[in-house]
Order: sequence, then C-alpha cells, then structure tokens
Amino acid sequence: MTVQFQGTGRRKKSVARVRLVPGNGEIVVNKRPVDEYFDHEILIQEIKRPLEIVGAQGNFDVIVNVHGGGYTGQAGAIRHGISRALVEADEENKPKLKSAGYLTRDPRMKERYKYGYKKARKSPQFSKR
Repeated sequence: MTVQFQGTGRRKKSVARVRLVPGNGEIVVNKRPVDEYFDHEILIQEIKRPLEIVGAQGNFDVIVNVHGGGYTGQAGAIRHGISRALVEADEENKPKLKSAGYLTRDPRMKERYKYGYKKARKSPQFSKR
C-alpha cells in the first residue's frame, strides 16, 4: 500500500478533498489535468504555490476532488487542502506555510439575504410621502 496524505480545503462555497501520493508532480483535478480544468495560468500558479514554498514540486502527485463555488474559490480551496496535506506529510512544513498564510481558512462568505430587503443589504426605496 502506498503512503498518501490527505487534506480538506475550503473557501467560500468550495470544498476540495486533496490527496498527496508520492510521484512526479502531476496535478489532477476532478479526473482532468490541472491545465485542462483551469483556464487561467494565475490560478494554476496559486495551486502550485504551497508545493514551491516547501520545495516538494516533483515529489508528490496531487489528486483533487473539488465541488461548489466558482473557479477562483475552487483554486483557493485546493491551495488550502494541499497546504494541510503537506503539514500532515511533514510537520516541519507548518511554519513556512503558516507564515505565507496558506493554513488559514478564508472566512469571507456570501452574506445571507434578510427579509424585507431586496438583497443582503439593499433596502426598498424610501419615500417620505
């Protein structure tokens, strides 16, 4: 049985389940290569950043199952999940990733709608008479 490390990443509505398996650095998102799944090179760089910080680019294959939210939220969730899995792989990675801010869950969420309002904060038009 091969050794694998798991991490769950979240951002906004996106949830990513990440597995790190010893390999040559391939990243697979929802059974598709990462450059096929994400259009923008910036999102792909953001996903690879935790591996670069730790210096484990070619050491692990990354297998990701992600759902919910949009592309940017999913990329952030994957980055969070990879960071958590790297800490599980080696505890010495934690200070580097923590100082970069990759282990912190992004708390910004969509605000809920309130009754009597048109959107979360937009109130109906006010007329004095």
